[in-house]
Amino acid sequence: MKMLNPQQKPRLERRIAGSTNRWRFPRQPFSGDLLGLSQMCKAANIDFDEVLKNPDRLCISQIQKIFPENLKNKTIQSREADVVLECLGFKWELHQPQLFQSETLAKLYLMGLARGNANPEKESVKILQAQQPGRSREQRPVKKMILSLKINDPLVTREAFATALKNLYMQEVKICLDDVLGVLAAAHILQFGSLFQRCVTVMMSGLTPSTIKNFYLAGCKYKEEPLTTACEKWMEMNLVPLVGTQIHLRKVPKELLHKVLKSPRLFTFSEFDLLKTLLLWVYLQLNNKTQTFPMYQTVLMFFSSFPKNCAFLDRDVGQNLIPLFLCLRLHSITKGKDLEELRHINFFPESWLVRVTANHYHALENGGDMAHVKDLSTQAVRFGLLFNQRIRHTDLECASTVYENTPISLRAERLVTYEIRAQTTVDGKWQEFRTNQITQKFGLAEPSCKSHALKIQTVGIPIYASFSFVFSLS
Repeated sequence: MKMLNPQQKPRLERRIAGSTNRWRFPRQPFSGDLLGLSQMCKAANIDFDEVLKNPDRLCISQIQKIFPENLKNKTIQSREADVVLECLGFKWELHQPQLFQSETLAKLYLMGLARGNANPEKESVKILQAQQPGRSREQRPVKKMILSLKINDPLVTREAFATALKNLYMQEVKICLDDVLGVLAAAHILQFGSLFQRCVTVMMSGLTPSTIKNFYLAGCKYKEEPLTTACEKWMEMNLVPLVGTQIHLRKVPKELLHKVLKSPRLFTFSEFDLLKTLLLWVYLQLNNKTQTFPMYQTVLMFFSSFPKNCAFLDRDVGQNLIPLFLCLRLHSITKGKDLEELRHINFFPESWLVRVTANHYHALENGGDMAHVKDLSTQAVRFGLLFNQRIRHTDLECASTVYENTPISLRAERLVTYEIRAQTTVDGKWQEFRTNQITQKFGLAEPSCKSHALKIQTVGIPIYASFSFVFSLS
């Protein structure tokens, strides 16, 4: 007699399945061969690898197909509940057709059936078939089952969980922006896919300075790429003109801020405006008890108060901030007053300021040409205009704003490489209009080139218009 090792795991059996000799699992949960299981998953539109890891996924999908779609969203008023769910200190009464919209609740229910039945799938099929129209109530065995679900996520409040369960019975339950994070967390725990996507849609259309942090972190937590992308896109347009003027700037995560600063689509009125926003963010990180938005002069005094023997970014507290400030195009700051301010606050290392000064010197020595700029998308001088209403190019407000940002050339003719970009939202979706990178020769004498016109046809307001340019040798 051959002795068997009691710790040895049973091997898969090879059995005849159909006309071919295919591998087959010896027992539940897979009663058929792998090829047949793969074909079944394909027909049910279920991931085959997911079913191998989680066999209940196929079982739940099969049960969901048994009862008609109209039962899923039909309010049940006169029937007794089939299940009592104990969760968050409450008892929630639920019905079977609605129960199976949540994979988590469906699994708990199948586990409950398995405790008293040899074939829980067959038993649940029989019960659900008995609920279909045309069957008498006496044919449907009613037995209340008690299920327990533990939730440790602090975001899931009783109100949020109640809203999630209400969506099992009704299609269009209103989700308030203040509650959407809790409902999203509840939908994730319940594995309630349609509700989870509805919450994502609400969050994408409800981005504000006060919600951007939590919505972005939720997108990262649940690996919901459309939500994180929407947060990044919104921040690219609103960091300087909106978030940078409110105390909510403090809440912007460093990771999100870094991504936005590296984006070529980032909107800013000027490079100095972007620098001021970033200095304000640093100030708010270091002064977390500040309850009101600080004046810019207060920020300058704070950084100027550090000892002059070492720049702020060279200190231990500033080392981890260097990647953020490397995203700035300091060579685009050309006003003498602004450059003097950079040196006065003792924020940047001396080598950075020397490099900026050297670039300006060489540009002036060569008639304004920016030989050190190699890449338009990451190094070009940029400025932006924010249009809240339709205006003509001849309007005084528009003309004066453009004039303030007009580059001055020391040559009679020169080549300019530039790009114009405009972005706005319509019905919650971003529209983008842009030229390609254009190189033209402009001059003072007639005739001379006219810059490319960017035609915009949209009803979106406001319009974020960005201009990037680089001077080259003529």
